[in-house]
Amino acid sequence: MVLVLNGVLQEDCPPDTRALYNTHPIYRETAAQLLAVPNKIVGPVGLLYVQQRELASTVPHDKNVSILGADDVTTCLIVVVRHSGSGAVALAHLDGSGTDEAVCTMVHRVQELALGYPEGRIELQLIGGFSDPRHYSDELFYNVLSSFHKHPMEIDLTLACVGELNTTIRGGIHWPIIYGIGVNIKTGEIFPATFPDKGPDQALRCARYLTGVSQVLDIYDCNLGLLRIGPFNYEPLRGVDLWLEQSDDFILQHLSTCPEVEPPHFVMQIRATLKYIQDNQFPAVTVFRDNRPHYYRRDEHSGTWAAIRY
Repeated sequence: MVLVLNGVLQEDCPPDTRALYNTHPIYRETAAQLLAVPNKIVGPVGLLYVQQRELASTVPHDKNVSILGADDVTTCLIVVVRHSGSGAVALAHLDGSGTDEAVCTMVHRVQELALGYPEGRIELQLIGGFSDPRHYSDELFYNVLSSFHKHPMEIDLTLACVGELNTTIRGGIHWPIIYGIGVNIKTGEIFPATFPDKGPDQALRCARYLTGVSQVLDIYDCNLGLLRIGPFNYEPLRGVDLWLEQSDDFILQHLSTCPEVEPPHFVMQIRATLKYIQDNQFPAVTVFRDNRPHYYRRDEHSGTWAAIRY
């Protein structure tokens, strides 16, 4: 009983987005404000990109990161947790796996980073999902909101640009309006965004969810300024050779939750990930030698992530 909607403590969690918007029309207004902001194309300098089943947290005075971001969201949700007093913020790209643990980690990280700032509340912002034909987005919305509702902290939902409000119709097909967002960590401003550069180790990071690793990975230590990937392992993917022989349309139809609305680079990214899995069937052995993570630090000259060599 700790979810706060429009300033009122809730006994029950809204069952779906429609119930939320009908009971609390204020969320229609705040979503409309976000939808009116033009989409920005954000480059790699100062960006910390969060892949599906990942989360990251930081503070406004982080000299290595100016924007947290995620995109390529169709039926998934981007979840932002922020402390209004300190500006400490966490962002996750969730798809329904590992939700409870991810929610606890996000709130815990933000609380840790907000120590010493007595004033302020924990605020929650949800962006993404749409009125998809299989109702994946509504299930995920309830899954995520329920996880926050179970958390012992009081949490204020301040933005929900999800479901029907994030949906447009083109050619008789429902499409998401916003596919990605960035968070300006200095101001807390959220804006629609696209990220052509998704950071290092993209195929390795995508391989986690494609092979069914359910944990949401915490990828950043803002105290050390280190982006950390792994170590982790995944099961060899049965029939990966066969997958790679299939047509682009076959891959799109069978490896997407909503093939009609995927961004144009979806199949290329999946192919690169399948190839990576084919070449690295046991990452604990071939990728994370001696069980060491891949560490990246912000390069002072280029502003992008550079691998730390041992």
